[in-house]
Amino acid sequence: MAKGRELKGRIKSVENTRKITRTMEMVATSKMKRAQDRVVAARPYANTLAEVISDLYSPDLAEQFPLLRQPTKIRRAAVLLLTSNRGLAGGFNANLIKEARVLVHHLESDGTEVEMHAVGRKGIGFFRYLGRTLKVARTDITDRPTASDARGLADVLIDEFTNGALDAVYIVYAKFNSALSTPPAAERVLPVAPPKRNAMARDYILAPSADAILTELLPLYVRNSVYRALVETVAGEQSARRTAMKNATDNASDIIDVLRRTYNRARQAQITQEIAEIVGGAAALE
Repeated sequence: MAKGRELKGRIKSVENTRKITRTMEMVATSKMKRAQDRVVAARPYANTLAEVISDLYSPDLAEQFPLLRQPTKIRRAAVLLLTSNRGLAGGFNANLIKEARVLVHHLESDGTEVEMHAVGRKGIGFFRYLGRTLKVARTDITDRPTASDARGLADVLIDEFTNGALDAVYIVYAKFNSALSTPPAAERVLPVAPPKRNAMARDYILAPSADAILTELLPLYVRNSVYRALVETVAGEQSARRTAMKNATDNASDIIDVLRRTYNRARQAQITQEIAEIVGGAAALE
């Protein structure tokens, strides 16, 4: 019955693994719900900022603000890659890294010098493995990103862009469409592209002036774009981890069913053999 004991040990091992994956699935589900709430809460503010900038924007004002400066040629660009600090999330991090590599390849093919900024151990580890120098490498941002985290990332890029060291800034993140759809996305955050003007533009009483308001709003708009990317990436990570752990739990259940059927067949064969031996021995005694 050595084979039967071996099968029982394997069944016990897979059952323990299933308990772990099921627990991780429940934890990821809880975190995903909180992260999704942060995504939903961040979007109205971002939309309102975009509407106000759209209503205030004019070609004359655009010449006065460095963040609105549209370069004739992008000679140097920064790519900010957002990944997670942990794995066990399926292809989540691999897809983000692939998107960043495609973007970097496209920029460098056009003769653009690329400066890499990375958040999350997975992205940092990959590009360091490739031997690429990272201007910024942060692993201290948790699964509850704050406006201060976004400000720390965005202000470095804003300063470089304002000083003329950068011609463009791109961010690669997971766009949270739903719990089942979190595709990687690459978005240019600098220079600020004037949002489409609303056909029903509102009239504003501007105090002190449009110049002063845009001076404050444009950096806020960039910081908010980074913050929104952070919270959407966290929501996408938890969604991907929940899906991965659910698939692992389902696969463990299937393996347990197969092992139990194999064990039952082996046990049944052993019992049949023992009965046959008893009957044979009884017949021999007669």
